[in-house]
Amino acid sequence: MFENLNWWEIGALLLLALLIFGDRLPAVISDGLRMVRNLRAMASNATTDLSRELGTDIQLEDLHPKAFIRKHLLSEEDEQAIRKPLQGVYDNLRADVTGVHDELKDVASAADLRTGGSRPATATGAAPAPAPRVSYDDAT
Repeated sequence: MFENLNWWEIGALLLLALLIFGDRLPAVISDGLRMVRNLRAMASNATTDLSRELGTDIQLEDLHPKAFIRKHLLSEEDEQAIRKPLQGVYDNLRADVTGVHDELKDVASAADLRTGGSRPATATGAAPAPAPRVSYDDAT
């Protein structure tokens, strides 16, 4: 839940909570935990009731419409029949994108002056124009 926060940010949030709620902080935390427990119990009861009504074992993750249809309405053969035409298109598209990516990397490495790539001569055979100088404004 807090994978995006580092320890300093979590500490700052705790300090902010202490400043906002003061002496009531333990009561607020216990109320929040009680609410989370009640929500989990309600979700568990709802899935149990739904499983009993439908006659199948339903998990909370199965309540997503796509997962529900995939698990309870489609057989493995039906799912493979639906995926088969799209899998060929996906494989072809992935191969094309990989080819374009490789070509772009080749062109970028050939045009990059820092890696020693050579610039092609112009149509008149003269040496190419020098690269424009980078100013401080361009770098920032």
